[in-house]
Amino acid sequence: MKNAINIQNKRARFEYLLFDKFIAGIQLGGTEIKSIREGKASIKEAYCVFQDGELWIRNMQIDAYSNASFYNHKPRADRKLLLNKKELNKIEKYLKIKGNTVIPLKMFISEKGWAKLNIACAQGKKLHDKRQSLKEKDDKRAVDRALKDH
Repeated sequence: MKNAINIQNKRARFEYLLFDKFIAGIQLGGTEIKSIREGKASIKEAYCVFQDGELWIRNMQIDAYSNASFYNHKPRADRKLLLNKKELNKIEKYLKIKGNTVIPLKMFISEKGWAKLNIACAQGKKLHDKRQSLKEKDDKRAVDRALKDH
């Protein structure tokens, strides 16, 4: 199985402090997996919520499959994430604290051909934390340039 699908949320590490990370399966239907294999999905605005003891992802964009007829899916529908009970309990306990959230980091296709999602428990960064991240990034670039020249 070709494992070339690598859809990332690049702003997540800049906007949030990341804590626990999990790999979750996604419950898909119809033409959604075909669109994901074409790389026509986005997780930039997505976030996870708990409903009735289950974890759902909201605002994940999966575009309509180009070769489908009228049996296409809704692009921004809520989709269920598949985790074991122990992981769900840990995430639910984490979400009860004010200011905490669960965000997707990366979507990929597993070795068996299943769509998987890396998610992380996160907390939003303050403005000074973001400035510190930018400063560290600039310092790293300067060091890399200096090493490259010598």
